[in-house]
Amino acid sequence: MEPLFQHFGLALLLGLLVGLQREHAASGIAGLRTFPLITMLGTASAGLAKSLGGWVVAAGLLAIAILIAVHSPRLRRATIAHGATTDVTMLLMYTVGAMLVVGPVAVAVAVGGAVAVLLQFKPELHGFASRLGDRDLRAIMQFVLITCIILPVLPRHTPWPDSPYAPLHVLNPFEIWLMVVLIVGLSLGGYILYKFVGEEAGILFGGLLGGAVSSTATTVSYARMVRDDPAAAATASIVVMIASTVSCLRVLVVVAVISWDFLISVAPPVLLLALLTLLPALVLWLGHRHRPGRGPTPGNPTELKSALVFGVLYAVVLFTLAAAKGWLGNRGLYVVAGLSGLTEMDAITLSTAKLAAVDPVVAHVGWRMIVLAVMANMLSKFTLAGLLGGWRLGLRLAALFAIPAAGGAALLLLF
Repeated sequence: MEPLFQHFGLALLLGLLVGLQREHAASGIAGLRTFPLITMLGTASAGLAKSLGGWVVAAGLLAIAILIAVHSPRLRRATIAHGATTDVTMLLMYTVGAMLVVGPVAVAVAVGGAVAVLLQFKPELHGFASRLGDRDLRAIMQFVLITCIILPVLPRHTPWPDSPYAPLHVLNPFEIWLMVVLIVGLSLGGYILYKFVGEEAGILFGGLLGGAVSSTATTVSYARMVRDDPAAAATASIVVMIASTVSCLRVLVVVAVISWDFLISVAPPVLLLALLTLLPALVLWLGHRHRPGRGPTPGNPTELKSALVFGVLYAVVLFTLAAAKGWLGNRGLYVVAGLSGLTEMDAITLSTAKLAAVDPVVAHVGWRMIVLAVMANMLSKFTLAGLLGGWRLGLRLAALFAIPAAGGAALLLLF
């Protein structure tokens, strides 16, 4: 079959798909017949442009725009419901038809399908936007600032390429900030989910979503809640344990992004720790699952100050690991991993995975470093809980964390 026939066939199908949706939505100006014709007109124009020049495609687009400009006032006078969405869709489907000829066919098909999906899910998209508050929009725009404005302008090489100090060679500003984007993006996803589900979710989902945002921040928030309401200690304990389970799974997600090879060695011990953390939480949850799980709302994870702090922390951990390996050997790596785990898991996880991808020594002992960091993080959590929520909460969490801590100790001693 001639390629042009294939292009017209795809244009017909994509136009029918979008036209069906517009017909169902009673758009007024265009429907099941008009959209296939517009899309095929784009394909025909692009086919002719190969011989006559690109002005043919531009003329066709201009003709569609004139038709829209002529018919829109008539529809308004006839009180037919009509918005700018259909007008823009007509112009876009014309260009999709042209792209089937001159551009990657797969991209054109994907764009056409995406148009139909966006049109169909209008109520859901409007509902999503209406439920976002100013604080949530601020979080999204700050993520755009971190990702689309700051990241592209950072240098992609170390500022000290000729330095005799090898640890300095790991400090690449672009790569460091890229890791900031990764962690902030994961936390933002959890934050948005929490806004839509977590505020009315039970204890189980409160812990799951709290762990997706930040298990340490969740521990601090619930500990403060227990300080004001001691009767919430049982609920707080379950949420913190479930959030800690999610933090273990988050470790695996981060490692998978950096190095699949390292994931193979680190996944079994981390999954074991996650299971040993989850089991006591589930046992407690079975007895308290009917209690309300509404807890403190997590903070905005995209604040520029927080991103800068994490970027500095990650760079420090990365540099310290490289220095410890060169000057202190494996023991130095374990010390850095344990100390880093006391603050939070993301920096040590990223640093270890990055070095493991290029250093066979770190790749061999890296799972031990991660396990040690997880155990240190558990120590940090029940200590924070005791200081902020009272010694009863601290002792409760210490007893619960003793189970995965014993499992981690067994892994380190036996393997």
